[in-house]
Amino acid sequence: MKPIRIIDVVKAVKAIDYSSPNRFAEITRVVFDSRESGIDSLFVPLKGETDGHDYIQSAIKNGATAALWSRPESEAPDDIAIILVDDTLTALQDLAKYYLNEIKPKVVAITGSNGKTTTKDMTAAVLNAKFNVHKTKGNYNNEIGLPFTILEMPEETEILVLEMGMSGPGEISFLSQLATPDVAAITIIGESHLEHLGSRRNIAKAKLEILEGLKADGLFIYPIDEPLIREEMPIDGDYHKRTFGIDHTATVYAYGVQSGKNSTSFKVSLDDTEILEIPIIGEYNVQNALVALTIADYFGLSMLEVKAYLEHFELTENRSQWMDGVNGSQILNDAYNASPTSMTAVLEAYAALPREGRKFVLLGDIRELGEKSSELHASLSASVKPEDFDEVYLYGEEIAPLYQALEGSFPADRLHHFKGEKAPLIEALREKITHTDQILIKSSFGTDLLSVVKALKE
Repeated sequence: MKPIRIIDVVKAVKAIDYSSPNRFAEITRVVFDSRESGIDSLFVPLKGETDGHDYIQSAIKNGATAALWSRPESEAPDDIAIILVDDTLTALQDLAKYYLNEIKPKVVAITGSNGKTTTKDMTAAVLNAKFNVHKTKGNYNNEIGLPFTILEMPEETEILVLEMGMSGPGEISFLSQLATPDVAAITIIGESHLEHLGSRRNIAKAKLEILEGLKADGLFIYPIDEPLIREEMPIDGDYHKRTFGIDHTATVYAYGVQSGKNSTSFKVSLDDTEILEIPIIGEYNVQNALVALTIADYFGLSMLEVKAYLEHFELTENRSQWMDGVNGSQILNDAYNASPTSMTAVLEAYAALPREGRKFVLLGDIRELGEKSSELHASLSASVKPEDFDEVYLYGEEIAPLYQALEGSFPADRLHHFKGEKAPLIEALREKITHTDQILIKSSFGTDLLSVVKALKE
């Protein structure tokens, strides 16, 4: 982070007042966990399950130089520079806007129902071929995480790649207007957040809010095969458009896709002389790569320049990740997030892989589907075929309709449903899985199948 003087923080956050023995002291780091405070850090006490103000003494003990403060001034400590604000979260966001204007990087914003984290990782990787790039860590993609991502940006950053997440309407609009991207991309419109938004059309509208902060003459990238985006896109937008997909009518399209266990190769219309590769399975991940390659092309990079960077990009943990499992087995861990669309895609990609041993599947509840939960869970039966998978394990209450849909077609001794405590599920899998067997584990994060992944790791 480029150093910021306390006096400039005061102005940026529109402080009510401040106290400091040295108004020109510099802040080089912003933290919201008091345990991470240190010399030259600004502590931001946020209110959530607990109130960060309660941890001010911990921040002081760990060396924080200054802190934002929205409690009464009379409750503020005397032994740290206190910057009084109406709301610490709003102040954090205002500081991020100020800092973004100080560094002035090009900004890439990525959202979508699925694939946004993988696409963000790919995009940052290919842009690293030529530029100093800073990206969202993990899934720091909300009204708190995005400002912190901006404030962690090194001074030499040339391109900032931001992931934007949401749970309801208005959230992407806020993030987009905070970040004012030069490039905005939507990966896919799926079923995530149906519980809050009611329909895929409403999800498309919410995702399209990313255009509300897009700079004039910026670039909007979206999937060619999603009519809802075309139907709901503002007709008076002052920006350029590029589409992507497997369909040859897209601005940027992939062809010749070949998927293996550890990688997927393809060619892209941007350069028919290069065979590109990503270190993960599935045509659905090729779609994510097309977004990254379209952005790379926009910034003047050739496919030859980015080829090696794409091939070796670093994937955020728990997304299409192979790992060694018990008894010589292998786990395809994709248990961080799920929607019916993403679960179908990974099931089809996994089914298409050459067999090394038996193929197991462990699927958990998909959350936030609302009144369509039963119908959408049951619809997954079309992608769970006895000829593709040797054993199917289901976990959770909401996934029960899939179990019922499979009962008529899947042999009873190969179909298993667990609820409640995970220990019986883990024990059953550990006893059944043997050398060369493979198991795909996929669910929503809230189902906590990551604990099962941990228990099955070698």
